Amino acid sequence: MTDREKLGKSKRWVIKIGSSLITNEGQGLDTKAMQAWAEQIAELRNQGKEIIMVSSGAVAEGMARMGWTKRPHELHKLQAAAALGQMGLVQQFESCFKKHDIHTAQVLLTHEDLSDRQRYLNARSTLRTLLSLGAIPIINENDTVATDEIRFGDNDTLAALVANLVEADAVIILTDQQGVFDKDPRNNKDAELISSSHASDPKLLEVAGDGGSLGCGGMRTKITAARRAARSGAATLIASGAEKEVLLRVARNETLGTLLTPDSDPIATRKQWLANQLTVRGSLQLDAGACRAIQKSSLLAVGVTSVSGTFQRGDVVSCLDIDGKEVARGLVNYQASEVELIKGKASSEIENLLGYIDEPELIHRDNLVLL
Repeated sequence: MTDREKLGKSKRWVIKIGSSLITNEGQGLDTKAMQAWAEQIAELRNQGKEIIMVSSGAVAEGMARMGWTKRPHELHKLQAAAALGQMGLVQQFESCFKKHDIHTAQVLLTHEDLSDRQRYLNARSTLRTLLSLGAIPIINENDTVATDEIRFGDNDTLAALVANLVEADAVIILTDQQGVFDKDPRNNKDAELISSSHASDPKLLEVAGDGGSLGCGGMRTKITAARRAARSGAATLIASGAEKEVLLRVARNETLGTLLTPDSDPIATRKQWLANQLTVRGSLQLDAGACRAIQKSSLLAVGVTSVSGTFQRGDVVSCLDIDGKEVARGLVNYQASEVELIKGKASSEIENLLGYIDEPELIHRDNLVLL
């Protein structure tokens, strides 16, 4: 089976639609295009696929409502535009899908929602439940509360992180370009479309361009998003949203856009994604025995010699060897002050030292990635 056939037959898709497509290059919501996508997604649903949408356009729609012609740089203006535009965006999608008797659900996320372990699990559970109920989750960044420190910055990244979150099979990024070219097609008439490649190919970023005036992502962010998605085993297709019935044609295995495939094991790379994407809140220094033990098993408190940073249960911490080199990262089961009390102690002593025991491991092997 070819990669295109695997993509067409895959079950769970995250579909991201760019601002220029949603808003007809900033001239307000393109209701005709939105209806066409809803019809295609309804048909994909009938084929047995599970669909999650990541929709840009809230800021651009807000700009159109306010009569702004240029995307503002000030964060508070972007947040205000998002608040104005999100209303119209969701209302229109709800209206489009209602014609097909499909419920939609608005989900707004910030980076911290996926950095915090508990909120990550909550978001994962909510999205999976919505899919089981037959609803279409429509996801956007929560621009009205996001700050420079926690905002995703573009919905391409958000789509990739959502794919990791729900273990999607594929990410379909619809944009105003045909795909990734070997040269900038705007300046080179002889530019050729790259039909397929591994997401990790370093040459892809060399040919990537910047975003337009409406969105904040460009081809570079799409390629980077494909790399993130690949870490959890998802393929990414970057294609033109202007193509007629583009989603249905992808499901029919047609050769459209640029297909970027993963080239490593999805289980290992899911852990790699966790290590690379979540904020590191502190560090644990391990003795030599613990450094050897975590190659095959969980990290126990007995192997920790010192604690640094202020972290809570579920935060990501670094594991350092005796020379201070980072050898692993993981989701810790106890907060920093508790780890300080139980470091160097056997798991059987945790309850006496803390008054309770949550997990016998400091970091379970399922939540531990070696570096």
